[in-house]
Amino acid sequence: MNVLAIGAHFDDIELGCGGALAKHVKNGDKVIGFIATSSGFNSVDGDVLRRDKDALKEAQNASRIIGYQLLQGKIPTFYLEYGEDMHAMLLKIIEENCIELIYTHWSHDVHHDHRNLALCTLHVARHVNRLLMYKSNWYISDQNFHENFYVDISDTWDIKERAIKAYESEMARTGELWCSYFKNEAVNNGLKIGVKYAEAFQNVRWFI
Repeated sequence: MNVLAIGAHFDDIELGCGGALAKHVKNGDKVIGFIATSSGFNSVDGDVLRRDKDALKEAQNASRIIGYQLLQGKIPTFYLEYGEDMHAMLLKIIEENCIELIYTHWSHDVHHDHRNLALCTLHVARHVNRLLMYKSNWYISDQNFHENFYVDISDTWDIKERAIKAYESEMARTGELWCSYFKNEAVNNGLKIGVKYAEAFQNVRWFI
């Protein structure tokens, strides 16, 4: 199977579907991770919180840990818009790699970049038979994330955790918050389906 994980920023796909991607790699699937932005950003006061080159280096390490092919779009962080430039970029990847399954952001995510990228994905992936949306943060939206598709990641949680920790600049900024939050979430998802760890997704489409 040819799998594409789409994320706005470096670390989004590790947080949202890293365990599932590692499972695909273990199963021999071809896995591509496309990150739309350069992923560096500053505080409102102009202090550098994450440099583009650091984010890229960390993403390269994370992609090696999981085993996916990393592609990058280089749009500035916070400037990702719904439009034909992004549509063309995504469609080219989908068609050239005969993508059969896509993981992307939740379309009601409160983050501007996440939400717009999800909408772009929905637009260009109309003919892809399997499409799942993930959450890569804990922020509350005005809509509910409908968890209706689960992936058992009991045998790949350790890979996901190592990939998240590869983002050393984010770990320095947030401490262990990301790891602890997503581990607790994986435990809770696992309890729902009777396994140790699981990732939950909102299923847009799953044709057999």
